[in-house]
Order: sequence, then C-alpha cells, then structure tokens
Amino acid sequence: MAASVEIPLRGPAGEPVDLWRTIVSHGVASLPPAEVDEEAQVLTITLPVAGARPRTVRIRQGRAGKARVDVFGPALGSRSRVGLKDSVRTVLNLGEDLSPLYEVAASDPELEWIVSGAGRMARGATVFEDVVKTICTTNCTWSATQRMVGALVEHLGEPSAGGYGRAFPRAEAMAETPEAFYRDVARAGYRGAYLRALAASVAEGSLDLEGFAAASPDELPDDELAKLLLALPGVGPYAAAHIMMLIGRHSRLILDSWTRPKYARLNGGRKASDRQIERRFRRYGAYAGLAFWLFVTRDWVEESSA
Repeated sequence: MAASVEIPLRGPAGEPVDLWRTIVSHGVASLPPAEVDEEAQVLTITLPVAGARPRTVRIRQGRAGKARVDVFGPALGSRSRVGLKDSVRTVLNLGEDLSPLYEVAASDPELEWIVSGAGRMARGATVFEDVVKTICTTNCTWSATQRMVGALVEHLGEPSAGGYGRAFPRAEAMAETPEAFYRDVARAGYRGAYLRALAASVAEGSLDLEGFAAASPDELPDDELAKLLLALPGVGPYAAAHIMMLIGRHSRLILDSWTRPKYARLNGGRKASDRQIERRFRRYGAYAGLAFWLFVTRDWVEESSA
C-alpha cells in the first residue's frame, strides 16, 4: 500500500453516515470496478484521480466516525491525495444532506431506524458511469448486467497506478470502440448502439451529464430532469428514477417487479396499488423515493440484537 487516509463519516449538516449500509445500498454499487467483500465488510474499487492515473483503494470502517481508505500503488503526491479523497467522497455520496429525511423519519415507527446513518446511496465516480451501468440493468438478468459492465471495465478501463485494477472507462474510450466490441465481447445486444451514442454525446461535449448532478432542484426541477433523462438513449421510466436517486433526486419511487411484491410482503402480504404506496411515503416530500427504497431494503443488512 502507498498510504492510508481517513475520511470523516459525516454529512453536510453533521448527520451520521453508516458506511456499510452505504456500500450495499443498491446492487449497481457492487458492479466493476467495485468489488464488495460482504464477510469482511470491505469495498475495493478503482477510482479516477484528477490529473493522475486512477488508483485502486480499499474502503472499510476505521476509527470511530471515520472511513479508512487503503491506497494501493506508488507513493501519493499531495495533489493526488486530494483528488483521491474527492473521488472517495463522491462514491460514498458524502455531499448529500439527509437531515430533512431524518427529521421526518424520526416520528415514523417503521423508518426511525434510518436516523443512525442509513440512506446514503453509493455512486459511481461520475454520472456517466451511473447512467451506463443503469442502462445495462434494463430488460436482462443480473448475470448479463455483470457481464456487460465487467467487459467495459476489463477492456476499456484505464489501468490504475501499479496495475491493481481498472477504472470505469471514460466516455471517449467507449465512443471510439467499434460496434463489434459491444456485440461480440460485451454482448450488450440492442444496448450497444445506445451506449456508443451516449458516450459520443458526452465525449464531444454536447451532453453534460455531470451538470445534472451539480444543478439544484431550483435550477433544474425534478420534472425537467426526468424529461432530460428519458430523452437519453436506452433510458426509460425505471432507469430515469434509478439515476435520479443516485444523484440525490428522490421524489420518484422505484416501482418495479421487485419492489412491488417486496412492499406487499412487508405490508402483511397485502397488495397495494402504486398510488397507495406513493400515498404512504408522501410525507417525505422530496425524499419519498428514498424513504420507500429504505423501507424495502432494510433487511439487506443484518442488524444487531442489542
């Protein structure tokens, strides 16, 4: 290892952060270039570093209230250290203020458990990465998603310093890659054309996906953001809602073939219409979709009996 650094696990308003629940907050977060060791509760991931080669890091719980980040490869310069910390903070979504969510959840018996730090959705290093991965989850099995994303990283991702892994590919690399790769290696099917078109738009600068995350709801309201996402190749209502959740827009509930029956099971086996589910979480306002997601995924982490 080149170094170990610590990052405080606190949100912008001082709210606590549950590191492990963040790491396993959704399945897409476990796709390459990430690798999750559930037994050891460790995330290993290769991240881009501004102005330098990517770095492979191992993230785990450190001292109280801090994440320990072990960095592999040659020695870190001061600028690379700052850039790497920024990338880790992005992946752990430490810049999102969840205090309004916790204020409502504190009086909700079924969700008061989240105020100890749950609710932060792990992200890719870029919005481009999150959009590509989400497109690769649509209309296919999870094993197919893993194959497609794995191929993108293995063949198109830039190697990390020291060769410990590969970062998610840049848009330029994906745009320059022939169609045959998407058809024969990634076996992306109809998604191949969508992924190349998306990458080309980002690479040439006509599409600013990172700006979607940077814009405030006042600058870019949820309805307008949803329209922009739905206009992207390969993005339908489910994908748009998922991408919005990853970039901190939680007004829309992800209602699909997994969440609906899971909600029914947790609701005493009683089926509920989408409208009824939406009504249940309406009190959460801009955080309704996140509250719903936390409700149906609580059992993803084993809780202490203490």
